Parts: sequence; structure tokens; C-alpha cells
Amino acid sequence: MRRLAMVGGGNMGAALLGGMLAARWAEPDELAVVEVLAPRRDELAARFPGVLVTDTMPAAEAAVIAVKPYDVAGATAAAVAAGARRVLSIAAGVATASIEAAAGDDAVAVVRAMPNTPALVGAGAAAIAGGVAATDDDLAWAESILGAVGTVVRVPEHHLDAVTGLAGSGPAYLFLVAEALIDAGVLAGLARPVADALVRQLFVGSAALLADQGDPARLRAMVTSPGGTTAAGLRELELHGVRAAFLDAVTAATSRSRELA
Repeated sequence: MRRLAMVGGGNMGAALLGGMLAARWAEPDELAVVEVLAPRRDELAARFPGVLVTDTMPAAEAAVIAVKPYDVAGATAAAVAAGARRVLSIAAGVATASIEAAAGDDAVAVVRAMPNTPALVGAGAAAIAGGVAATDDDLAWAESILGAVGTVVRVPEHHLDAVTGLAGSGPAYLFLVAEALIDAGVLAGLARPVADALVRQLFVGSAALLADQGDPARLRAMVTSPGGTTAAGLRELELHGVRAAFLDAVTAATSRSRELA
């Protein structure tokens, strides 16, 4: 019996598997990944030597459900039938109650998570919520998996839609800002490769500073000299309602997450 089976070998499932191995969460022969596409199975087998890569659910103590929402019920039922007593789902919009119903066993601990795409580079932000049977130990277990690829917070399940709107969709907002800044640099006269290199490092350096010191309002004030260039630029952003646009974007994404659920 494997310690854990990753059901779904897509980008997020593979990222979690790689993070768990790098963190020595388990040895390769304690893990399995279930993937229905043969070419992808070949890729996973080459990438993760020693991990069982299969198209059928093996016997496993626990499972991470990393499939499309419409496949969650079937994947959960198969995992429980193969012996899983803990299930961590990273499928968007599928409530713990639905996963518990698919499990068909009140003793199975279900944890639902909302990770985001920076988990692909080990810098994700995820939130988790436990189902009816999930204990603190079960939540800690889920944190140990997701923590291998980033930061994890616990929230009530009804807050996961807001997590989706903020952290789940948030990378797209930042990538849009990066695109706009590169275009602005070109408009100001910089060659595109120069603007691209500067903006990339701008995001990396600013993120590192924020992670180190926190308090974005203070950091913004630190960069903004009275009557200076940054103050002039910030005035234009406020005149164009950029702050309000971000508030509306997160609110709209949160509402859409509720609708999809």
C-alpha cells in the first residue's frame, strides 16, 4: 500500500509531487500518480524515477485529488475503494460535502484546498478547509503537502471563494500589470528586451522586499518622495481608478467562483 496517490498528473499534481519529493515528505516508492493519458505517464515516469505511475488507482493510505471538477466524484470513490482514509482535493469549486458524499464513508477525512499557479515554482499560496470528519491532524497533513510548494493558511470553507478571487486569480492580475509596465517602458523609449528585463526584476525584487518587511503601504511611502516622480505616477494611477479596479476584480472573481460552485 502506497503512502499517498496523486490522482491526476497535470501541472499542479506534478508540482505537488515534485515538492513533496524535494522536501523528503516521502520516498519515491511510497508515492504513486494516477494519469489516464499515456504520453503524460511517460513524462511523469521519466521525471519522477521510483514513483509508481499508473492509469488505475493503486492501494493507498491517502489521496490528493488533482483532476477536473467533473471527475472529482469518480476519483474520490476510486481512492476510498483502494483504501484511502484521507482525501485532499485541489479541484476548484467542489465542496467538501460533495466530496464526502462521493467517498461514501463518514470516517474518511476530506480537506479541500485552493492553491495557485506559483506552486509550479515552489512559491504558491494556498488555503485549506476541512470537512466534517477532518481533525487538526488531518489539516496538518494537508498543510505538509501544500507547504512543500508554498505558503498555506486555514480558512472556513465559505471563504474559499474569496481565496479564489484573490490568490487563485491574483497571479493573472499581476501578469497583466507586468505586461502594461513593459509596454509603458517601450512607450517611454526603452527597447522591449530592456523593459522586459527591468520589469521582471522589478517584480522579483519588490516581492522579496514585501516578504521581508511586510506593510505594503509603508513600503510604498518609502519609495514616494514628496513632489517626486513616483508621487506623480501614483497620482495618475489613482486618477484612473487602479485601486478601485483591483477591488472590483477580486469581487467579480469571488462572485464567479460562487456561481461555478
